[in-house]
Amino acid sequence: MGSTLLSKSELQEFAKLAADAKMEVILAPGPRAAWDIGRQVATSEGAFSGIRLRGADQLAYAIADIKRSIDLGFRGFLVVDEGLLWVLRELKKIGEIPADVKLKVSIFAGHANPAGARLLQSLGADTFNPVADLPLPAIAALRKAVDIPIDIHVYLFDSWGGFNRFYECPEFARIAAPCYFKIEPGTSISAMYRPWTSPDSLAFQAREKVKQAGIIKELVEKNYPEARLSGKGPSDLAIPKP
Repeated sequence: MGSTLLSKSELQEFAKLAADAKMEVILAPGPRAAWDIGRQVATSEGAFSGIRLRGADQLAYAIADIKRSIDLGFRGFLVVDEGLLWVLRELKKIGEIPADVKLKVSIFAGHANPAGARLLQSLGADTFNPVADLPLPAIAALRKAVDIPIDIHVYLFDSWGGFNRFYECPEFARIAAPCYFKIEPGTSISAMYRPWTSPDSLAFQAREKVKQAGIIKELVEKNYPEARLSGKGPSDLAIPKP
């Protein structure tokens, strides 16, 4: 078994149980090759990087959906299409949507270089997800190009390669702050985010994410203690206003 997906207390409890039972335990250190980076474009969902809204109707539907959600109090939206991003920026300028709406560019947009990051910021992105399998120097280059937060996937669905980058988090914090770590384990994006997903399943995933966030926090504090964790409700979060 590996240890990075178990909390310190779980590992300590397991070690004690094994010791009391005189049972040998062999840990296979992770994340291991099957969860390494570099496979996104070859995966079933990662291959869709670069998808766009098709036609004026789909663009209008997306805008209508965003406006409906704004009326219900929501202030944050994931955008996959640069055209939609530009339209939303223009709608902000004329007051059609509130100025406090936050626009996050999706990993599905497929951006992976500093010029693309700069383009997204110029079009109104408040934060963005680069492709998830970039090496550390490429992520550092993104930070040099923009000053908006970068969302970095450190654990991703099997359908995107299933990799685990927990041990790189201290270095991510050093080279890419301000940044947020995204934790999305599971079989696929479609399995987690479809409308008919079981509430019990979502609750379990939320608990797992909280546990894994605690592990990441532990690793960052130990290996890069100079890092500063943002407080509750920082100004760059899209907190609803019901």
